[in-house]
Amino acid sequence: MATAATAGAATPAGHGQDYKRVCSVAKPGFAACNALERTNVVQKMALSPNATPDGYGPSDLTSAYNLPTDGGAGQTIGIVDAQDDPNAASDMAAYRAQYGLPACGDGCFSKVAEDGSTNYPTADSGWAGEISLDLDMVSAIAPNAHIILVEATSANMDDLGASVNEAVSLGAGFISNSYGGSEDSSDTSADSQYFNHPGTVITASAGDDGYGVEYPAASPGVTAVGGTSLSQDSSSRGWSESVWGSSSGGEGTGSGCSTIEPKPSWQTDADCSGRTVADVSAVADPNTGVAVYDTYGASGWNVYGGTSAASPIIASVYALAGTPSSGSNPASFPYANTGALNDVTSGSNGDCSDYLCTAGSGYDGPTGLGTPNGTAAFTG
Repeated sequence: MATAATAGAATPAGHGQDYKRVCSVAKPGFAACNALERTNVVQKMALSPNATPDGYGPSDLTSAYNLPTDGGAGQTIGIVDAQDDPNAASDMAAYRAQYGLPACGDGCFSKVAEDGSTNYPTADSGWAGEISLDLDMVSAIAPNAHIILVEATSANMDDLGASVNEAVSLGAGFISNSYGGSEDSSDTSADSQYFNHPGTVITASAGDDGYGVEYPAASPGVTAVGGTSLSQDSSSRGWSESVWGSSSGGEGTGSGCSTIEPKPSWQTDADCSGRTVADVSAVADPNTGVAVYDTYGASGWNVYGGTSAASPIIASVYALAGTPSSGSNPASFPYANTGALNDVTSGSNGDCSDYLCTAGSGYDGPTGLGTPNGTAAFTG
C-alpha cells in the first residue's frame, strides 16, 4: 500500500474550521485513520443533568436504519486500529452508560495487541479518538455483541493486516477497519495474506478525501463502506441522505474504480473494469455526525464523522443480520437484495462525469447500493 499522502493530515479539512482529522499524516507505506472531529462543538467531560450529547446517538442511528435496539447477542465484532488507547474500556463504558446500553465488562470486551498479548503498543491520542469512535458505533448498533479491539503495533499495512488475522483467530466474525491509503501493486498480495477470510465479514472505510480509491476498501474480500450526510425530515422514513462530499472534490467519502484490483463477479456496473468502491454506505459527514466520548487526548463528548463512523456501523449491521455461511463472501450479500437498502440518489464527491462520483438511482460509487433499511441486505 502506497503513502496516504493527504489522508490523515492533522489539520482542519473542508468547511473552514468545522472539523479536523484526528490522525497525523501517514508516512510512506502506512495507513491513516479516517476519523474526523468537529472543531465548532464544545467538548464536555461531563454533561449537566438531563442534557444529551451533541451528535446522533444510538436511538437516532437505529431509527435511521430501521434496526433493532437490542441486537448483537452471540456475535463477536472485531475492531482493528493502530497504537494503544489506554482509556478505551472506560470511555466506552461512559458512552454506554449515557445511553442506557448494557454494560460491557469482562467477557464482553477485550483488548489485545496484534500478537494476541496484552503487551499493548505505544499510546497515540489521534488513534485513540478513532478507537473511541469505533467502539461507540459498535455499542450503538449491536449493544449485546462481544467486542475485541486489536491494536496494531503501527499503521503499517503488515501490522494492520496481522491484526485482522489475529481478530479472526480470536473468533471475531465481523471485523471493521477504519483506515486506508493509496493503492499500489502490493495490494493483491495483501489481499491473500490479510483479507481472504471466507465466511467472515470484513468492512473498510472508503476514505475522507473525496473521489478516489483507498486500500483496503478496494480489496474484493472486503465490504467497502462509503459515507452519507444524514438528516431528519418529515418523510415516512423520517430521515434523508445524500452523498457526503462536494462536486469540487477533495473532501467527503471516497469512491471510484480500482486500478489494481480485478472486478468481483458480483459487481456489474458498466464503466469500471476493476473493483468499484463503494458497496454500501452509512452516515459519515461530521456536520451530521455522531456523538463520541474520548478522554485520551480529548476532553470527553464531541461530534465525530468520517467514513471511520460508517465502517463499524456496517460491520455491526452484518452482525445483527446473523452469521454468514461458511465459504461465503459477505461483500456480495447486498447485491442480492438491493430492495432492502435506502437508495441514495443525490450529491457527489468530485468531478468525474458519471456514477463513480455522483449519486443516482441504483448503484453509484459514493454510496454503493445505499444504506441499511433493516438487516435483510446483509445476510446471505
